[in-house]
Amino acid sequence: MPKVLTQQQVEQFKQDSFLAPIDVLSEDEARHYRSCLERYEAEQGGAPLNPALSRKIHVREPWAAELVRHPRLLDAIEDLIGADILIYSTTLFTKEAGGIQVTGWHQDATYLGLDPYEHVNVWIALSNASEEAGCMRFVVSSSRFGQLRHGAQNMPGSVNHGGQAIVETVPLEDVRSAPLRIGQLSCHHTLAVHSSEPNRSNDRRIGFSVSVIPTYVRHTGSHRMGATLVRGEDKYSHFDLEPDPREHDADTNTANYTACYARYRQGYEEQIARHLQAQETNQTELRAG
Repeated sequence: MPKVLTQQQVEQFKQDSFLAPIDVLSEDEARHYRSCLERYEAEQGGAPLNPALSRKIHVREPWAAELVRHPRLLDAIEDLIGADILIYSTTLFTKEAGGIQVTGWHQDATYLGLDPYEHVNVWIALSNASEEAGCMRFVVSSSRFGQLRHGAQNMPGSVNHGGQAIVETVPLEDVRSAPLRIGQLSCHHTLAVHSSEPNRSNDRRIGFSVSVIPTYVRHTGSHRMGATLVRGEDKYSHFDLEPDPREHDADTNTANYTACYARYRQGYEEQIARHLQAQETNQTELRAG
């Protein structure tokens, strides 16, 4: 039996490629983590953060390590992917009030290199993420499309720092918004096609994204990647397990974070190159055929 979700919600996730909203944090808990995040931003020079400081922060910041291990959060994740859970990455997605930040239509799987496609992205709202605030929008059941072709796009204000977006026709007949109240979360499949509009509200839209995989998932790149075990047992050792910042001092955490993020970027850049090379090969074959 599921721990947090109903069986109907589990089936809905499989059918629709996403699920929202899910109640996980209390409003007080969410406001606490928002204050921790904003203190972190201030320590790093203020928002918007350098992209290098907005990923993998669960390896650097004790509050972030605590958040990704919240029991109710892990219960919800377990309902979808099983009891042996790795975090591949975390990312801060913030949109300033009245700003231009957007996200083009894309799939998370494109440049991650995770196999099989069992990666789930969990998006925790640390502020209200209404339609006015630029909540995520999903193409229903779009994981069935398989991996689509992506490329870097010239999108001013792109929340995805690479500006990646789908470069082929996508059916947009069935698009649903996923507004969240503070403390709620959404989950979406790694192949779910999604985007978001600018924040037209009077408050920041703050999302803390957690990329989770079952321990049997592999990374397909030539570099060995790191991941964080947050529940269960890792019987496969496909990843080097990352340290818990709650167990170390600030200087050690900064050094660990720098190394973990550098490794993540190395793998990410390789996957971008592989994706582009595959597209070029396909185009060459089509012209020759």
